[in-house]
Amino acid sequence: MALKVLSALDLARTQFYHFKAIIITGMGLFTDAYDLFSIPLIMMFIGRIYYEKHEYVTPHVVVSIMVAIALLGTVIGQLVFGRLGDLVGRRRVYGIALMIMVLSSIGCGFSICTTRSCVLVSLGLFRFILGFGVGGDYPLSATIMSEYANKKTRGSFIAAVFSMQGFGILVASVVTMFVCAIFDHAAKGAPKDPTPKEADIAWRLILMLGAIPAGLTFYWRMKMPETPRYTALVEQNIVQAVMDMEKVMEVSMSQIMEDNLLTPSPPPYPLLSMQFFRLHGRDLFSCSFTWFLVDIVFYSSNFFQSRIYLAENGDKNVYQDVFEAAKLQAIIAVCSTIPGYWFSVYFIDKIGRVKIQMMGFSLMALVFLVLGITYEKYWDYKSNNLKSKTSFLVLSGLTFFFANFGPNTTTFIVPAELFPARFRSTCHGISGAIGKVGAIIGSVGFVWASDRDGVKTRGMTVSLIILSGVCLLGMAITFFFTHETMGRSLEENENDD
Repeated sequence: MALKVLSALDLARTQFYHFKAIIITGMGLFTDAYDLFSIPLIMMFIGRIYYEKHEYVTPHVVVSIMVAIALLGTVIGQLVFGRLGDLVGRRRVYGIALMIMVLSSIGCGFSICTTRSCVLVSLGLFRFILGFGVGGDYPLSATIMSEYANKKTRGSFIAAVFSMQGFGILVASVVTMFVCAIFDHAAKGAPKDPTPKEADIAWRLILMLGAIPAGLTFYWRMKMPETPRYTALVEQNIVQAVMDMEKVMEVSMSQIMEDNLLTPSPPPYPLLSMQFFRLHGRDLFSCSFTWFLVDIVFYSSNFFQSRIYLAENGDKNVYQDVFEAAKLQAIIAVCSTIPGYWFSVYFIDKIGRVKIQMMGFSLMALVFLVLGITYEKYWDYKSNNLKSKTSFLVLSGLTFFFANFGPNTTTFIVPAELFPARFRSTCHGISGAIGKVGAIIGSVGFVWASDRDGVKTRGMTVSLIILSGVCLLGMAITFFFTHETMGRSLEENENDD
């Protein structure tokens, strides 16, 4: 029997609250992207400040640890908060995840002290905590948005939440450029120094500023009521679900109040039981494995950007050096990353999740294959050949575009649509956690493969061709195992029959 309150959610017209929810739920994704894309820039600062004996370059093992430790925290956060979201409610743990992100972002900037070992240990600790909070935000944000949206535009709304990552990338780049420009201007009166001592303050400031947007939404997160779907289907309190929906949506209680309230009944089967795997095992496999594969590729691509900039260091001071790297990152964000997200927002409920995911995987595979085949012949990391650098900038930009207008977005959306309400947040957390294991493999593996102290061109060629193969495998998994969820209510997608 379909509940009136759920039918009203599925058929509700787009309202102001939907857009408000996109901003509130999207701030965690914003913070995630801000941190992810600022850390390569921060590592440039740390290399210039603390690694004089290593030619002012942070060793690749240190970069690997800093990247992996935050991702490890994300894996744990997704599992823990995903389960809590189903056990105690989405809203009750939502503010906790945000507060962890805000406080740990500030902690990353303080990093306690100024000796190299102490800075790195404390920075790593706070990045792990930040990753834990970010991981908790993933399943909660996706689930909350999916449970408030109507079935006609649900994909666009969840994609819009995820698109906040694009703005996080852009803001990380702009803030870094702004801070570097101010510090560079202030250093003009001092004796010429490629690494002024004030640079140790600059990178800390960049990290701490990332806490502001998330912190500004804390009040509104705490004011959000529990989603009507969770209240009605999991807590089985239909009266409260109706009251909560009336608070935030323009709908009268007479339209959504049930004539006959249902008697609460126990769940028919527990999580990870044989019945669960029979009904949802295929969906959990497809969501987890495609997310795993796309994160290998996506997080590898993040560090590919720095390869384009390696040859431009020259005689610039640290602020000018980091400014140029941040500018390159901003250009890619504006020209490819953000448009990719918003292509998904526009087309996701017109083309469908499966077609967009397959298209993205296949076109990324093609781009990586071209990059791999031409790498040895046309790309010399020591060269300043503008034509070569521009062509590879365009190609690497295409990987970001088709990742975001493709599986990077859809793998975030689909797990929030396929599973029953009592398992939805948990299954999204499991899928995302497995995805972030792929991110660790992709980012750490790529950092090692592209060690600037000993770049092996053939190794890079092989790595890029392997990434192409990973994309093709993702396309195959999508074709054979992923269900289309477009235009169907969440309850229809559960496949509980």
